[in-house]
Parts: sequence; C-alpha cells; structure tokens
Amino acid sequence: MANRTTTEQDVEAKENGWMTGFVCLRCGAEEGTSFRGYLCPACGGNLDVTYDVAALRRLWEEGRLLDTERADMFRYRRLMPIRDLTHAPRLRVGNTPLLPAPRLGEALGLRNVFLKDDGLNPSGSFKDRASALVIARARELGADVVAAASTGNAGSAMACMAASLGMPAVIFVPESAPRAKLAQLLIFGAHVIAVQGNYDDAFDLCSRVCEARGWFNRNTGLNPYTREGKKSCSFELCEQRNWVPPDWVIVCTGDGNIISGIWKGFRDLYDIGSIDRLPRLVAAQAEGSAAITRAVQRLRAENAPPGPALWRDLKIEPVEAKTVADSISVDDPRDGLAAVRCVLESGGDAVAVPDEEILAAIQELGRRTGVFAEPSAAASVAVLRRLAAAGSIGADDHVVCLISGSGLKDVDAARRAAGEPHRVAPDLDATLSLLEQLGLS
Repeated sequence: MANRTTTEQDVEAKENGWMTGFVCLRCGAEEGTSFRGYLCPACGGNLDVTYDVAALRRLWEEGRLLDTERADMFRYRRLMPIRDLTHAPRLRVGNTPLLPAPRLGEALGLRNVFLKDDGLNPSGSFKDRASALVIARARELGADVVAAASTGNAGSAMACMAASLGMPAVIFVPESAPRAKLAQLLIFGAHVIAVQGNYDDAFDLCSRVCEARGWFNRNTGLNPYTREGKKSCSFELCEQRNWVPPDWVIVCTGDGNIISGIWKGFRDLYDIGSIDRLPRLVAAQAEGSAAITRAVQRLRAENAPPGPALWRDLKIEPVEAKTVADSISVDDPRDGLAAVRCVLESGGDAVAVPDEEILAAIQELGRRTGVFAEPSAAASVAVLRRLAAAGSIGADDHVVCLISGSGLKDVDAARRAAGEPHRVAPDLDATLSLLEQLGLS
C-alpha cells in the first residue's frame, strides 16, 4: 500500500473529504464523520479532526497535495474538512506575508526575526482563517444561521465572511468590546448582541441560544473546525520558507485555539512528510489573563510528564481577566488543554507580560518594522523581547512572531502607546525651533 500511486479517480473520489473523523484531546475517544456535535460525548472534552494520513502522504510525495490554482488558505484544502469550495467565502483569506524584521532583531540581539502579518486578512485579523473554514463547513452541513461569541475579532471575522455569502450572522459580544470592532460588526450587517458581562458570559449565552435555535455555533474552543482553519497559517509559513520550519513561533494566546491550531498545522505537515522537524511554540499572554501560562509553569514545576494520563486529569484554573489586550482577555480558556499540550509537546514555553510591555511593543513594532499591531498581536513581540533578554532564544535561531490583528482594531490602545503629537502655532520660527528640539535641524 505504501508504494501505491494515487490515480486521478482516487483524487476525485477523495475530494468528498480526506477527513476521517474526530478524536478527543482529553480522553482519546473517537467519533466518525457522521458526528454532528461539538464536544466529546464521552467526557465533554474538545475534539480534534483526523485525516487519512497515508493517502495525504502519497499525494505529497507525488506533488499533488496543494491546489496550485488557488492563492489563498484553500490552497491547502485537501488538509481541511471541506468538500465543496463553492461554499467558501468570496474573499481572499490567508496568503499573508512573512516579513523579515532585521531592525527589530538587531535591537534584540537576534539575526533571524520574522513577522507573519495576519492583520492583512479581509477583516484585519488572523481569525478570518477560522471563520472562512467554519462558514464553508456550516453551509456544507445545511446551516441557515451562524453565531459566535467574541471580544471583537472572531465576531468581525465571522460577520465579514457571512456578508460575502449573504448568510445571517449573530454575534454576542461583551459590553467592553472596542468601538472599532463593534463598528466592523455592524458595517458587515451582523446582528450584534452586547451582553452585560464579560467574554465568558457572552460565550455561555451564545451556546445556549444556538442549542435552543439550532444555529451553527462558531464559538472558539468548542467548535473543532476553528482549529482547522487556523492551522492554514502553519502551512503558509512552511511553504514560504521552502518547507523548512522555523525554530520558534511565538503566538498570542487567550483561549488557546490559535496556538493549538498552529501546532496542529505543523503536526499535519510532519505526519505526511512535508517537514522533517517541528518548531517550538511559545504562548504569549498578558499577565492579566494568564491561565494557560500558570498551568504550564505549574506542570513544569511538578515535572509532570506529558501524556494521556496528564491530559485526562488536567485542570486549568480560571482567572479574572483584565488586560488592554482584549483579544486575549479570557477568564476560562476554552481550548486551554490543547494549548498546554502544544507548549509541552513542542518543548516550547508560556510567558505572560504586563500591559505596559505590550503597549511598548506596539510602538517598537511600528517604528522598527512598519507593522501596526493591536495589543494582543504585539504581545508576541513583548514576549520575544523577554525571551531574548533571558537568552532563551539563540542569536541565530529563526523566530516567527505571529501578528494576529491590525492596530486599526483598537486605535484607543494605539494612542496610549504612541503618545500625543507635537503642537505648534502656524508660525515658521516656532516650527523651526520645535524641529531643532526634536533633532531635525
């Protein structure tokens, strides 16, 4: 079987899906492709989508894995749980640039720093990847309405994708969601429900409403397909680097779904033979929302060996989240187990930084690279600075910071980071004097 050649008929037949089912990340129970729930029926844990690895490996070896006619995330559709791309959004999601950042690296004593700028997706967020995949899957399954809970980005992404297809979207947000993100939701035509509470309150209410109405629930950390969209970033990273993975990938982390999606992507490529090693992943968190970091540090202190017994019994203690980085502000990380697993399995780390360092990173990133990031995205750079100062990353290591969202998502935070403009009267002498003070003579 290992030497069998995949025929055109095989490929056409498998276009009905390379997905083989689901496996529970907590207890290991398996479900088939006919399963229509979200969580493991056996233990309530989060599910991971599984694939026909042997067939995908053959396609890779024959140079037929990628859909080379596409230049978006669906270039990798054979590694995704969808069959019919006519259900996909009418927008270009993915194929975001991998940018060298030599001036940032020089300031940190590192020679190979890169930025994966996902703020250039249609709604300005990495989460467009998850929403594009989820809505395609929802339409395949015959859903009429999609719903999501969000602090802003996931909801904006869902609303954006739904608008491109004319599909109703209902978004539950906490009252504290930034104004720019609320404006996006409303412009895209979503039905926005501001919940008098935090993200976790919005999440729970959304889930109850979806169950009562039969809507398709996009909620991150519950819907297993969100991870499948987010892993497309790893595929792009490796292809952009000629299938050589970086040494480190630093990922802003709130509920844990982005970093677990990034890890899933690298694991998929490793399993089918596209890459020959795996990178180390770092969960970048805000000190005011550091449930995953605390769990990793506790397990490291206990010297707990990764494995099925640990995953079955792992408890992640919630926090009372409070941070300027709203996109990673989470009390109870819904995909926390998957995030902890990927950090430990990859030999990576989890680091939490204060808001002051996150705001400083927004400014440093803008001035040294020309990339404008929202607070949660800049957390990856703040953590990179911490790791570089500690000597945890070698000077020649290849490091990628995921920039998960545009700074235009939260202009108020950007103003706090940047300060105020210089004011001057409309007078030439006064202006020249000011310029001298600024060293611009």
